[in-house]
Amino acid sequence: MAITPDILRYTAFSSDPAGGNPAGVLLDARGLSDAELQAIATDIGYAETAFVTKPGSEEDKQHNVIRYFSPIAEIPFCGHATIATAVALTERDDAGTFTFETSVGPVSITTTTEASGILATFTSVEPAVSPIDHAVLTALLGLVGIDSSAIDTNFPPQLSYAGNTHPIVVLSDKSTFDQFTFDPAAMRTLMDAQGWAGTVTFLHQLDANTFEARNLFPAGNITEDPATGSAAASTGGYLRALDPADTPRRITIHQGRHVGRPSVLLVDIPTQGGIAVTGTAVPITA
Repeated sequence: MAITPDILRYTAFSSDPAGGNPAGVLLDARGLSDAELQAIATDIGYAETAFVTKPGSEEDKQHNVIRYFSPIAEIPFCGHATIATAVALTERDDAGTFTFETSVGPVSITTTTEASGILATFTSVEPAVSPIDHAVLTALLGLVGIDSSAIDTNFPPQLSYAGNTHPIVVLSDKSTFDQFTFDPAAMRTLMDAQGWAGTVTFLHQLDANTFEARNLFPAGNITEDPATGSAAASTGGYLRALDPADTPRRITIHQGRHVGRPSVLLVDIPTQGGIAVTGTAVPITA
């Protein structure tokens, strides 16, 4: 089908249209069927497209119902498309605090307009961290051609949920982190078998509060995500579970270098409650 002309295109977690993670945004998707939503997302081909299926009323423009679709399936939650949608709404309706009703629960987003552009911060649902089955972890590491000796011993692998479930693996060696490869079809098979709707998150620690991320997400023509807000929130939940005493804190996550779209995600980890992820978004005009 032809792309709906009202689809907006933003890139999130970068002030450069050539960086960040592109997202489609449809601010009024009322009346579209699930099949039509999926067809539009597939046609656009971005990692996710956000659809406001019930826009806010004239009395409460900042309360919206939203759904997210990748090129192959509906996704429970998408951080970068949330940031992009909040920026688009702010450009239309001014800055403020928005509530997005998502399939995983209500998500609060606050936007501010600064000299450098519009910043948006979403606060995730309550995170939850659980172990990764040993056999599943072994299979995952095998798909990227490494074994458990590559894991940073300060960071045991876990599953972390903050809207989507992300396996989180921290690698100690930068060259291993930079150079691993994987077969997208085999990775997708494992992800589907485990019910991982989000990304597979590999991290490398740069300093005490700075990480670089590679988020594997084989979907359509995509293999790696340039910026993953839900994985950033899940990383915040993971770090808090690992060391609750080291909160509140802010970490910075760099992502996208490996796919040529550099991104920066700011993650605020409170002592309890949802994880706050901040970034900007700008229109893609070409």
